Amino acid sequence: MWCHRLTHLFSSTQCLLNRGSGHQISWQPRYRKSLPAVSRWHHMAPASLNCTWQLHGDHLELRYAETLMRFDYVWLRDHCRSASCYNTKTNQRSLDTASVDLCIKPKTVRVDETTLFLTWPDGHVTRYGLEWLVKNSYEGQKQQVMHPRILWNAEIYQQAQVPSVDCQNFLETKEGLKEFLQNFLLYGIAFVENVPPTKEDTEILAERISLIRETIYGRMWYFTSDFSRGDTAYTKLALDRHTDTTYFQEPCGIQVFHCLKHEGTGGRTLLVDGFYAAEQVLQRAPEEFELLAKVPLKHEYIENVVGCHNHMIGVGPVLNIYPWNNELYLIRYNNYDRAVINTVPYDVVHRWYAAHRTLTTELRRPENELWVKLKPGKALFVDNWRILHGRESFTGYRQLCGCYLTRDDMLNTARFLGLQA
Repeated sequence: MWCHRLTHLFSSTQCLLNRGSGHQISWQPRYRKSLPAVSRWHHMAPASLNCTWQLHGDHLELRYAETLMRFDYVWLRDHCRSASCYNTKTNQRSLDTASVDLCIKPKTVRVDETTLFLTWPDGHVTRYGLEWLVKNSYEGQKQQVMHPRILWNAEIYQQAQVPSVDCQNFLETKEGLKEFLQNFLLYGIAFVENVPPTKEDTEILAERISLIRETIYGRMWYFTSDFSRGDTAYTKLALDRHTDTTYFQEPCGIQVFHCLKHEGTGGRTLLVDGFYAAEQVLQRAPEEFELLAKVPLKHEYIENVVGCHNHMIGVGPVLNIYPWNNELYLIRYNNYDRAVINTVPYDVVHRWYAAHRTLTTELRRPENELWVKLKPGKALFVDNWRILHGRESFTGYRQLCGCYLTRDDMLNTARFLGLQA
């Protein structure tokens, strides 16, 4: 399992409004350990409740289940789940957030074994389950992992003996679909066997987990090494490890590959877990990890071939993390499509190159390379936000088909099957 949450790398400067006299606006760090507490009054719940709380001038402090939480008063009013504030049928907020007084404070507070009760100046009562607060507090989220994963190099993946899923089982049973999605979520790659080697059957397969994302390459792409598009992929040349569509503002989430025919030699597919390599950088050179996660770069795709005229630009750092827990969720790595670096000042560029070299070294370690020979009937699904792919050069006639899938719809399918996604 993903057992290493990315450690805190960036100094947080989260601030909140100080509601002082005369409504003067000033910004102070949220965790003011060096300042005296601005308590109005202090209540201790009975020891049997395993809960203590304290009212401050601008927030409620609550300790429960070994978690110390701090809640802004506006937040507590805004997230009320009462019938007048929240529609449980649609799971949508009914309360107009802009109508909440930014200086609001609860009139009374009470806690029982399971629930926090807040009475507001207008008499409205808000109830929160203590477990709900732990789950949804900032402090609770910092301790959670959004997407559990197993980071791997070639040996780890091979020893895991992750099974492929049979095509019929994948298409016709929830059990087969769930097994496939669990493998995909954990490892970032998954295989389906015994697929009829046609573009039409590959399309049916892809639509089982997600909507197909139509791009400048069409809905289902189908190509040989005829250089019909202005891209190195449409040749017989080797391709170094990379993620696709880095030149999109939101890179495609999933890529499907199915080799329909190959009459020749070579052409093995290379797969590398980018998150595993990034974790090695984090452990060995955290300051370089931080740089790769902060510096924005442009990636660019320019094409003028046989009526195809495209100029795409995507902007983002190489490593993308959730800011509240520093969990890595996307790697944007493609040396072919990286544009001119003009978004970085001169005094940062050299350090960025050094950090990029460190990551590249990890990505190119032979022990991190998983080589797979794609054959007709075996379809490969790749998490394009995590896994880098490439190929060795080949000879002869090689015909591939595939498509891109929307990530949101795949995650939606997984959640409805009870998986954490």
